[in-house]
Amino acid sequence: MPLHADHNAPPINPLPPVVWLMVAPVVLIELAFTLGERGLAGGREAIGWRNAAITDWGFFDSVLDWMLANNRFPPEELARFVAYPFVHGSFTHALFAVVFLLALGKFVGEVFRAWAVLAVFLGASVVAALAYGLALDTPQPLFGALPGAYGLIGALTYILWARLGALRADRRRAFLLIGFLMGFQLVIGLIYFIFRGWADWGWFADLSGFAAGFALSFVVRPGGWQAVLARLRQP
Repeated sequence: MPLHADHNAPPINPLPPVVWLMVAPVVLIELAFTLGERGLAGGREAIGWRNAAITDWGFFDSVLDWMLANNRFPPEELARFVAYPFVHGSFTHALFAVVFLLALGKFVGEVFRAWAVLAVFLGASVVAALAYGLALDTPQPLFGALPGAYGLIGALTYILWARLGALRADRRRAFLLIGFLMGFQLVIGLIYFIFRGWADWGWFADLSGFAAGFALSFVVRPGGWQAVLARLRQP
C-alpha cells in the first residue's frame, strides 16, 4: 500500500451528477420491468409492462408519418422523442446502455458542462428518431438509450478531434472508436439477418445519434455558442 494513500478517497471515481440524471430513469424503469416479469411486483398485469411501455413510449416511424401527413403534433406523440431512450427491450439491453452512459458521460462530463452533456444526449436521441422515421419504412420501433449514448460518443470524438488538432496530429484517429463500433454492429446485423431473417435498423439510429452528437459539440462545448455567433457576425 502506498505510504501516502488517501484513505478518505472514494472507491470509484465520482461521476458528474448529470450522468446519474440520465442513468437513474433507465435503472428505475428497468427495475420495475424486471420485478414485474418475475412476479415480484404489480401482479399478473406486470408481465406486460415492458411491451406496453414500448408501445406507448417507443418511437415508430408510422407515428411520425401520421403527424407530418396530418400536420398535427400531439404532445403525447412528441414526447416519444425524449421518452424512448429510457425504455429497453431486456435487462441486457438496459445494462449495455447504462455501462455506455456511465463511461461516456464521465469522459464528456469532465470537459462539457452538465447542461451540454444533457443537450448532447437528448439532442442526439431526437435527431436519431427523426432520421429513423424519415429515412426508413419499418414497423420496428426505436427504443433504448443507445442512440443518445452514441451522441456522447460523437461528443467524445469531437473532444479527441480537437485535442489532436491542437497537437497537429492526425485527426482521423479520433474516429477509430466509432469505426470499430459500427463495424461490430454490421457483423451483428448480418448475423441477425442470416439466422432470423430480418434486419435490425438500430445501427442507423445509432450512427445518426453519433453524427448529431459530433455536430452539437461545436455549439455546446465551452465557448462554442460564442464562437458560432462570432462567425455569423463576420462580413
